[in-house]
Amino acid sequence: MRVSVVIPALNEAGNIGRLVKETYEHVPADMLGEVIVIDDGSDDTTPDEIKALIDSAAYPGLRYLRHGARSGQSTAMRTGILAAGCSVIATMDGDGQNDPRDIPKLLARLAAPGMKGPALVGGVRTNRQADGSKRWASRWANWIRDAVLKDNCPDTGCGIKVYWREAFLRLPFFTSMHRYLPALFITYGHEVAYEPVNDRQRVAGVSKYSNLVRAIVGLYDLFGVT
Repeated sequence: MRVSVVIPALNEAGNIGRLVKETYEHVPADMLGEVIVIDDGSDDTTPDEIKALIDSAAYPGLRYLRHGARSGQSTAMRTGILAAGCSVIATMDGDGQNDPRDIPKLLARLAAPGMKGPALVGGVRTNRQADGSKRWASRWANWIRDAVLKDNCPDTGCGIKVYWREAFLRLPFFTSMHRYLPALFITYGHEVAYEPVNDRQRVAGVSKYSNLVRAIVGLYDLFGVT
């Protein structure tokens, strides 16, 4: 299965270029169909990093899309998935904390589109690099979400996932839907699976979310999903 790697990014200078290079280095060429970076209105040098890689011609299939106004991570993901040419999608966060080396492992668990087996395989971070408060908040968020949705997802906040493009596009769209993909896939009759993945320290820039913002948005969307 060839895969379109979709990476939403907002002000990830110092991270995004390295992540793209690693993706081409560690995902086999016969598996990697394209890499699509969706810039959600960055005002740093994120665009320059990607355009320099495109101009070098050393990264075939690398594409850069940009939102004119900031629209959020879920919208950026959907923009990239709509533009993707492969039937299988892999997503990663643009901050470089997800490891592209894990993509082949996740794809090995994914069923071919339309066949029996998992339509989504999500990563589960086994060596969290976030500070203690974020790990604590993440554990509580996962517990609350699982108690309500019962999707048995141990790490809904992990950005690296692989899934069928067509199945994703049939899901209802809403802000922050990327946090609920396992539950949505299950609700729409698909099988999901999970695999342990690596977690890395952010090298540059800062997180775009605080614990409070995550909690407020998460509770609001949780009511919507239920």
